[in-house]
Amino acid sequence: MEVRDYECDIQGIVNNANYLHYIEHTRHLFLLSTGLSFSKMHEQGIDAVVARMNLQYKTPLKCDDLFISRLGLHKEGLRYVFNQDIFRASDEKLCFRSTVELVCLINGILGNSEDYDNAFSKYLTE
Repeated sequence: MEVRDYECDIQGIVNNANYLHYIEHTRHLFLLSTGLSFSKMHEQGIDAVVARMNLQYKTPLKCDDLFISRLGLHKEGLRYVFNQDIFRASDEKLCFRSTVELVCLINGILGNSEDYDNAFSKYLTE
């Protein structure tokens, strides 16, 4: 992905909130790659929602920087835990590190989604 000028603050670096957009977009692309659609799952009453985040800002990205967004995934009980890192493409310098925990609400009630389990099965690490 590429940093766009409007994502930067007066200091010329990416505003901290934009990193959340980057990692959310990465999770949505990952979900699509498994054959699931976030919006179609919602229509079926299954919503994956963020329960907790741990964020670490390492090296700031600047306007026009290209970056690589990577994720790893494991499951703890009902929680899907995404370890997501963002690297500046030019030198692979770590810019942002996060742990994002998602849970599923099935018709508004916390539960386990077989659809998500099946879609993520080949990516889940122990």
